[in-house]
Amino acid sequence: MTNNKPYSTVLIIPTGIGADIGGYAGDALPIARAIAQGCDRLITHPNVMNGANLYWSTDNIYYVEGYALDQFASAKWGLQPVRQNNIGIIFDQSIETELFYRHIQTIDAVRATLGIEINEYIITDEPLGVELRIADSGASWGTIKNPDSLLRAGEKLIKERKVNALAVIARFPDDNDSQALQNYRYGEGVDALAGAEAVISHLLVREFQIPSAHAPALSPLPLDINISPKAAAEELGFTFLPCVLVGLSRAPQYTLTKDNYSFWAEDVNCLIVPANACGGSATLSFSGLNTLIIAVKENSTVLDVTPEKLGLNVVTVNSYLEAIGVMVAHRGGISLQALKPKINSIFTKKSWV
Repeated sequence: MTNNKPYSTVLIIPTGIGADIGGYAGDALPIARAIAQGCDRLITHPNVMNGANLYWSTDNIYYVEGYALDQFASAKWGLQPVRQNNIGIIFDQSIETELFYRHIQTIDAVRATLGIEINEYIITDEPLGVELRIADSGASWGTIKNPDSLLRAGEKLIKERKVNALAVIARFPDDNDSQALQNYRYGEGVDALAGAEAVISHLLVREFQIPSAHAPALSPLPLDINISPKAAAEELGFTFLPCVLVGLSRAPQYTLTKDNYSFWAEDVNCLIVPANACGGSATLSFSGLNTLIIAVKENSTVLDVTPEKLGLNVVTVNSYLEAIGVMVAHRGGISLQALKPKINSIFTKKSWV
């Protein structure tokens, strides 16, 4: 790749797998911000960027839904930067009246204070019926009973109201007394909502090929003065919607056409991923390209899918700080061996002549 092309990095922290960093309420945002300082563009996904009522918008960070990121990595879709999307909102019919109006106020606040383009909303014609599950591995997942209702709402907003991004607010089950929720609030365990959220956004992106993201509707939790700072962003209000709307406002559109404005998997220089969560579709796709893969050991998850088990060629590092150093050296065309205290003489290598 020539030096005049933007240096592009992908940061993946899979959702719902209890990542020590990125498994909570926007706690991977500092990582994303730091990585973005060392590259021209950072491509990442909502699990990294969403911090409930907290967010950070940066021009060189591209907010790409997980299914779309897999399509991008497999070179089926390209990413087309935009100045601003027109977001349509889908409300789950089962959201109670007061909670509905709290979200309407949030939308109006985002329109008035941040200037985000949101002109239409729709209520599904049936309750979505979200159900939460935990897999044997410990990762979270979920289902919705009425996916067709979600798709009908999305189609109507796209065709009749000409929106080009979708935010979904689904009523999630309240489970205030569960041990899993308590563990999460104290900075341990797995986010029980994350897997089901991914199912909802994946469904919309697969069907309509436009940016989509989800914010759960839940009853406010009782005050607990001992919660972890990593979970605190979700304790600040009645909704998790602001970060989703900020992310979607400038999320790149998905394209099948190569032109001077879009970028593709072949343009990615570096991928950074947790060292024991390397089995995702995007990671495997990038492993077949000329992409530097950096696996971070300190970001432990409930999975045990390592580069060694998959036969992947990666650079394994202990921390994201070290990963940033490797990325910057790679961007500068500097051999990693040259940064170590001792370099063996080339004379000691066996000649191929």
